[in-house]
Amino acid sequence: MRLKKIVLAYSGGLDTSVILKWLIEKYQCPVIAFCADLGQKENWDEIKEKGIKCGAEKIIIRDLREEFVKDYVYFAIKAGAIYENWYMLGTALARPLIAKEQVKIARDEEADALAHGATGKGNDQVRFELTYTALAPDLKIIAPWREWEFKGRTDLIEYAKKQGIPVPVTLEKPYSIDANLFHISYEGGILEDLWQEPPEDMFIMTVSPEKAPDKPEYIEIEFEKGEPVSINGEKLNPVELLSKLNEIGGKHGIGRVDMVENRFVGLKSRGIYETPGGTILHIAHRALEQITLDREVMRIKDTLMPKVSELIYYGFWYSPEFQSLKNFIEKTQEKVSGIIRLKLYKGNVFVAGRKSPYSLYKKELASFDEKEGYNPKDAEGFIRLQGLRLKIYNIS
Repeated sequence: MRLKKIVLAYSGGLDTSVILKWLIEKYQCPVIAFCADLGQKENWDEIKEKGIKCGAEKIIIRDLREEFVKDYVYFAIKAGAIYENWYMLGTALARPLIAKEQVKIARDEEADALAHGATGKGNDQVRFELTYTALAPDLKIIAPWREWEFKGRTDLIEYAKKQGIPVPVTLEKPYSIDANLFHISYEGGILEDLWQEPPEDMFIMTVSPEKAPDKPEYIEIEFEKGEPVSINGEKLNPVELLSKLNEIGGKHGIGRVDMVENRFVGLKSRGIYETPGGTILHIAHRALEQITLDREVMRIKDTLMPKVSELIYYGFWYSPEFQSLKNFIEKTQEKVSGIIRLKLYKGNVFVAGRKSPYSLYKKELASFDEKEGYNPKDAEGFIRLQGLRLKIYNIS
């Protein structure tokens, strides 16, 4: 099938710069390079110039920061979604949004194919293609890493040099970086040695806890229906709020993770992440849920969190099961409103205060010094009934 036009998810980095040139040569059709601004602080003029030099018919740059934080990051906070207890899903949350916008551009530009730069061993190929399939099953999907002759990034660097493509990766510093407003991830290269501690000069968003201030900092975060709306009483839009928390958390060395995770394709992979603002929000949100959620609702929500995290990580954002779970999560957040005070100190986040108009914590009921509203004698019958089956079991 001869293609009319391809829309490529383009970052301007090594992989997608080579892919852009390769697509034009192989398919002999126009290629539109689409860049998603998710807060990764790129030089967009430089990327646009590079894309045109590589032969792109058009460079389309979309500012998706607000939608990314509001609809994807904040949902992950409300859901408590953390993959394998450590990874806050910064890359996984970005992919369905990028792919959704890419499909929209393909429709607008009358393209008949979509391409991405994800490798054949990673998770992103699945995330992109599951979204393409859900939203545009009629469009052809091109995954160059599964088609071309290049074996790895060393081959790509050599090809780029021959083609005159400037790239920010060298053989001396070959680890891969993915960044957005929520996090930065690092993988590959020297980081594939699990015994090797990551070099300190690698980190971008955070200082090391050892170099963080010796004095703790207190902040207050206000939530409305599970979403953060202000810091220290200052109302901020989603992009402003997350940016400010990244700055505050990064200063205190908060949010570094070094883990070996299970990829969807069956491999184990080492990932190193910086998520300063997200770490603060997760802890604050959970503290607020502890006083506003009913016990049984919290228990059910907690049992579903591994599944929600897994679906995001695997790329099933637009699956029917995930959309159903989203509705449940949103329902649980109706009264998750209030203020959490936090103490930040050398890589740690401590809860220092909680208050909410919907708090289910009642001091007069919980206090050992007050007995109003609760009769301790009621516990006797409660315990007897709870122990009845144990008695029967052990007598038999």
